[in-house]
Amino acid sequence: MTDEAMRPVAVLIDYQDWQQIEKILEAHQSQQKQEFYLNHYAGVIQLTQDPLEY
Repeated sequence: MTDEAMRPVAVLIDYQDWQQIEKILEAHQSQQKQEFYLNHYAGVIQLTQDPLEY
């Protein structure tokens, strides 16, 4: 669908396609919800120079 200036403003898709997209998005979001703990990496890097001085 376009507006008066012929710029695209919407896309029409089948309901079955929309459901497949929703499933893909849910799977992707559930993968990204994993907790990320920075404390797990504390002390892993041994620096030879103070980062603030660098």
